[in-house]
Amino acid sequence: MVRATSVQKRFILFAKNPSACKNIEHSGEGTNFVTPSIYIRHTIALSFQEFLRSLVNLIPMKKTTHRTPTRSDRSIVQLVAHCACILAIVLITSRGVLEAADDQKQSELEASYFSPPIQVTQGLTKAGEGYFSPDSTRICYQGVPQGYPFYQIFTQPFDMQSPQPTSAQRISPGRGRTTCSFFSPDNQKLLFASSHLDPNMQQTEDAAIKQAKEDAQSGRRRRYQWDFDPYSDIFAFDFDSKSLTRLTNAPGYDAECSFSADGKTIVFVSDRDGDPDIFLMNADGSGVRQLTNVPGYDGGPFFSPNGKWITFRSDRIEKDMLHIHVMRSDGEGDQALTDGKSVQWAPFWHPTKPWMIWTGADHSDPEKRPNYDLYLMRYSVDGDNFIPGPTIRMTDHPGADVLPVFAPDGNHLMWTASRSSDRVSQLWFSTINLDALELSLNRAAALSLPQQQ
Repeated sequence: MVRATSVQKRFILFAKNPSACKNIEHSGEGTNFVTPSIYIRHTIALSFQEFLRSLVNLIPMKKTTHRTPTRSDRSIVQLVAHCACILAIVLITSRGVLEAADDQKQSELEASYFSPPIQVTQGLTKAGEGYFSPDSTRICYQGVPQGYPFYQIFTQPFDMQSPQPTSAQRISPGRGRTTCSFFSPDNQKLLFASSHLDPNMQQTEDAAIKQAKEDAQSGRRRRYQWDFDPYSDIFAFDFDSKSLTRLTNAPGYDAECSFSADGKTIVFVSDRDGDPDIFLMNADGSGVRQLTNVPGYDGGPFFSPNGKWITFRSDRIEKDMLHIHVMRSDGEGDQALTDGKSVQWAPFWHPTKPWMIWTGADHSDPEKRPNYDLYLMRYSVDGDNFIPGPTIRMTDHPGADVLPVFAPDGNHLMWTASRSSDRVSQLWFSTINLDALELSLNRAAALSLPQQQ
């Protein structure tokens, strides 16, 4: 019997489960993620090495008269196996390259608004909801580690001039559901929500792992649904002391948190009153006050750059049909900016321009699969009145584009997307064309003006 070589074993592993080669290797310099492309290149190199060794082994040593397999016979079988292995890997790699090229090809619409997107996270089962540090030298985000069912919070160094995946550092404790990380304006702390204090953590984890295994065996793909974990609380991690401070302790879900521009106030979501509403608290967790109190979900709030307004998403009109809202920072003047049979969510302010970006998808046709894209609105403010303006679509990729955020300089964009060939959600980065966006907004405004008689 001819045994499989190490190369053939590597190929069999990849063929069965490509994600299995996304290993995390630890070294003295940090954490390095091994992607499938690196894994395949290494495998091809080893395969050629064994291929050459097999050629050498084909040189006859001496004649043999017995009928048992000779060394030469075994070498020929190995040679054929190596050739088949190399051919299969080349075909898979070529297909992946072509798919990646198709994925990265920008449409005319996207090319007019931003540079080709660059993936900046990898090595995790999936990653998303990323935010820039105030000086743009780091990003924070949530990611699902290999072998664990729930999101954890990570940070990693970031270079605006050379964006690329870098070594990630886990900030959250490592267990429980986590979400919604956000840097403090002084860059000293990281805000996030976590359920790691769940007294039934092992049962919670076991149930999630069991469900994932059952879904994998049955091929079931569940509709995305956010878990309002009743043990979720808000914490602040101090980068200098490495300490973690608990800011909320009320029963129920506390999460979806972010700072005001001056760092004095935190806006967050809590269902402590029976359903998810928007609250404020001081940066140390004191002085909690409620802003919204309407049946339905209100969530994902962010302060405007000047601190006078808060934008958020709400399904108060129809369950799960989220729409963009805005209100003054005291909770007054609440108004919807979008409507219709659609889902509009994840709004975020531009730091210097009167723009708001969000994710939206048409849900009017139950027979059609909705695709989430990015939309940009220009607004104006007249005293206490918030006036929505023209809206344009920024993306039209067949994969989901969600959770967009502007960089502090206003010239760059980061968002969560499934643009790679494996369709796994990761963070992507691009430089935006401010002039082109402004021009399109002007055109949209002109088209919306009433026609003169």
